Amino acid sequence: MIFHIITIFPESFDSYLNGSILARAIKNKKIQVKFYNPRDWAKDGKVDYKPYGGGPGMVMKVEPVVKAIQKAVGRKKPARREGGIKLIFLSPNGKLFDNALAKKLSNKYKEVVIICGNYEGIDARVKKIFRAQEISIGNYVLTGGALPAMILIDVIARQVEGVLNKKESLEENRVSSSEVYTRPEVFKYKNKNYRVPKILLSGHHKKIEEWKRGE
Repeated sequence: MIFHIITIFPESFDSYLNGSILARAIKNKKIQVKFYNPRDWAKDGKVDYKPYGGGPGMVMKVEPVVKAIQKAVGRKKPARREGGIKLIFLSPNGKLFDNALAKKLSNKYKEVVIICGNYEGIDARVKKIFRAQEISIGNYVLTGGALPAMILIDVIARQVEGVLNKKESLEENRVSSSEVYTRPEVFKYKNKNYRVPKILLSGHHKKIEEWKRGE
């Protein structure tokens, strides 16, 4: 799967993509992450300007963002059909992102373009031109789109076959618990013993699954 990221701060992705599971997935060519910086298409060197109608802050201009998206999409037409390329416009007003949506995107599309805003946001004509789907990662506002984009990459990528070592590693596809334990069986802290629940040491798989459901 290919992730095309439209952002003016591509360097902010480095530490996350160069570590752990995603780094391995990129190395093994299970996913690709490509960056397109609107600054490269800004004629006057500026990607932002004061908003029409007044107000604080600056708005990212339509032309450099559109040209960056065009470079990402190439000759491919953004499509809703299976195997097409999906455009996502990050916005606090968008559809709330969850595992079900991540799975749908992973199954239906081979390429995803994620448009990251900054400052007061991106000129609204961008999402209208490309009919991009607005997606939000939660009911709050962040200073930029890099962090939400990283979350989308992570959640969608783990749905791609081969990114995780085993299919069973997808917690949402098995009985799992918010509480997990490993050695030692007993841990002492400030004269108090903290023990692993006995049921997990029993070897009784049916009862263990019932315990996990309860947790």
